Amino acid sequence: MTASALPGPFSIYTGRVTNWAMVILSAALVVPLLVLGDAGNGSRPGLAVPLLVAATAALVNVLTAGSIRTAAGPNGVSVRFGAFGWPRGTYRIEQIAQAEVVDLPPWSVSYGFWWTPRRTSCTVRSGPALRLTLRTGRTVTVTVPDAHAAAAAIHAVPEV
Repeated sequence: MTASALPGPFSIYTGRVTNWAMVILSAALVVPLLVLGDAGNGSRPGLAVPLLVAATAALVNVLTAGSIRTAAGPNGVSVRFGAFGWPRGTYRIEQIAQAEVVDLPPWSVSYGFWWTPRRTSCTVRSGPALRLTLRTGRTVTVTVPDAHAAAAAIHAVPEV
């Protein structure tokens, strides 16, 4: 391939958002669970099972729902949750009809990963977010550190 046949430069956006307040709150909610688990019999040996369940729930929350990593560019948008990147979603550039920045008020944020037949929400905080409208009509809303830069990276890709 000659130099003149190479494709032009593209912008690629990557970002990570962590909602530490929600991580700490979910860990703090373990305490009432432990108290309620111990209220029935009053003995400390009975605390082992609720403690194990609560610790497991807090760990799963921190590892999967505490943060979102996003990449946007010529390949589309890729979303990964938590430390292990699960759950995850990939939206190819051919699937995306529109990319825009929306402002999520605190009362409309569905913290975590939510899926319905018409929309997907991958959010961990309020404020500016990237909203994709797919060619199927489905909407995907993603929390990103700089929603304007993510949308610009998608808009910079030539029409397919």
